[in-house]
Amino acid sequence: MSGEKKCIALISGGIDSPVAIARMLKDGWKMQCVHFSLAELTGKAPEEKSVAALNHLMSLDSELGEMAKQYIEPNLIIVPVAEQASKFTEKWAHTEYFIHMKRMFHKLGDIIGKEYGATHILTGENLGQVSSQTLGNMGAIESMSDLIPLRPLLCFDKRHIIDMARALGTYELSLAVEVCDALGPKKPTTVANKEWLELSEQRAGGIEILVNQALAKKYLVNLSPN
Repeated sequence: MSGEKKCIALISGGIDSPVAIARMLKDGWKMQCVHFSLAELTGKAPEEKSVAALNHLMSLDSELGEMAKQYIEPNLIIVPVAEQASKFTEKWAHTEYFIHMKRMFHKLGDIIGKEYGATHILTGENLGQVSSQTLGNMGAIESMSDLIPLRPLLCFDKRHIIDMARALGTYELSLAVEVCDALGPKKPTTVANKEWLELSEQRAGGIEILVNQALAKKYLVNLSPN
C-alpha cells in the first residue's frame, strides 16, 4: 500500500486491544483510537482502562513509546452506545446481541474513520473465541464498514496475547471484572444469518438511526502520557 498508513483503532479496555495497537504501531500505522462506551450500564472502568493503556504506551521510554507519541492521535474518541445496545436485548435479537453490537461498532468506525482519512479498521479480535469472534460471524460484522480490517492477533493463542500484554506493561492495566458482556446472552449465536440480522436491526429502529444517535453523543478525552 502506498502513501500514509492510517487506521481507526477500536479499543475496548480489555487485554487484546493495546497489544493489537502496539503491533500496528511497530509497522508504522498512524491511528485514531475509538472506545464504544456502555458506561450508563457498566460504569466508566472500561473507558478508564482504555485511556490508561494508551497513556502507558505513549509514556514508554523506548522506540515503541516514541512511535506511540508520534502515531496515536492525542485524544480518544468516546461514543456512548448503551441506549442503542440495549435494543438488542429483546428476545428476537438477544442471541445475536454481540454480533449486532460489533456491527454497530464497525458502522460507527467506518464513519469516524472516513472523517479521519483512514483506510483500515484495527481490532484485537482473536479467532476461536466465542460470540462475535467466530469465523461464522466476522463476515457479517466486517460488511458494515468499507474500511479494510486489520486483525493482527487473529491467529494467536490467548496465552500468547497475555504474554505480549505483560511484556508491554498493559496487562495489569486491563485487569478487572469483564463487563463488555453485561447485556449479552448465555448462549450467543456463533453462525450469523445476515437476513435475520438486518431484519432485527430494522425492528430496533434502523442501523443508520441508531448510529447517528450514538454519534450525536460522542466526546473526546485528551491523552496525557506524562
